[in-house]
Amino acid sequence: MRKQKHDLSDVINCPMEATLDLIGGKWKGVILFRLSERTYRFNQLGRIICKISARTLTKQLRELERDGLIRRTVYAQVPPKVEYDLTEKGKTLKPVLIALKQWGSTYAL
Repeated sequence: MRKQKHDLSDVINCPMEATLDLIGGKWKGVILFRLSERTYRFNQLGRIICKISARTLTKQLRELERDGLIRRTVYAQVPPKVEYDLTEKGKTLKPVLIALKQWGSTYAL
């Protein structure tokens, strides 16, 4: 769970802080970047994001879903099938995520 919620005055006064509150942290950006490529199932995400625990992945996916950035689709079948993809709101982050990846390729590696 997020430690701090922003009220309207926080968002108006510091949109950067509000944005980083939504997508910041160690894993959310990575999850969003992967989901910007295609739809994934839970175990697929866990495999491509090698160092994330199942517990942490579950927590981060729940927060991103709660914030309206990703969509969780459950299919009524046996065994159960659940897929994750970006919502329209989440798709608006794609240029930002690509820019962060490019910056990291240039300056962080």
